[in-house]
Amino acid sequence: MAYIRMTSVDLHYSALGLANRSLKGAALDLLARGRKPSRRIRDIHALKNITLKIGAGERVGLLGHNGAGKSTLLKSIAGLYPPSAGSLEVVGGVRALIEISLGFEPDATGRENILYRGLLMGLKPSEVRALEDEIVAFADIGEFIDYPIKTYSSGMQVRLAFAVSVAVSGEILLLDEIIGAGDATFMEKAKERVRKLIECSQILILASHDFTSLQSMCERGLVLHRGELIFDGPIAEAVETYSALHRLIS
Repeated sequence: MAYIRMTSVDLHYSALGLANRSLKGAALDLLARGRKPSRRIRDIHALKNITLKIGAGERVGLLGHNGAGKSTLLKSIAGLYPPSAGSLEVVGGVRALIEISLGFEPDATGRENILYRGLLMGLKPSEVRALEDEIVAFADIGEFIDYPIKTYSSGMQVRLAFAVSVAVSGEILLLDEIIGAGDATFMEKAKERVRKLIECSQILILASHDFTSLQSMCERGLVLHRGELIFDGPIAEAVETYSALHRLIS
């Protein structure tokens, strides 16, 4: 049976990558350092002493203001961010719908990016090839599947990324907000696929600011604040805790 166990987990990551997101920015920073001292960039303490266990059958809502650590927590469970301290144990296949466009290569075609994205998700090349026709049909972007990604509209990129991300289910499903992906017809198709993924999953963790979705889909709620877990209990009480906190810091 699937489960997640976190014990005294801390996570630090460098803010250096946030300061310069391009080669041009990095070069300009190096030139600037020759003229004056550069401002010291500190590491970010994103998760602080997180201890929790989530077992099979649980539907968990994750609440917190922007920057509270919700996405970081999901990425840690997905194996993208290893803990700096403490222990994290995840048993069961993980399907994470987080930053779904991650892994796309702009100069490669849609078909080539299906392979790249599938490999990033941990699939074997043969497994990706077996799913390719289904992914192409679901994305429904026509002849653009054989064009470079850089020629796509943002909506087309999201549709293809979503189609790849939901091609395989997992025992543990991580959702960062309910995904919006294109026109009304595709949105309905996307929502139906997400519903099926949720039904097939043993564990659901949904990070969202939509209280209606959280209370309709989840029974347990976690509230994060500045990287700390400040509440773990019934979802209705979690919403109340977050709402009170939001009023306090607004």
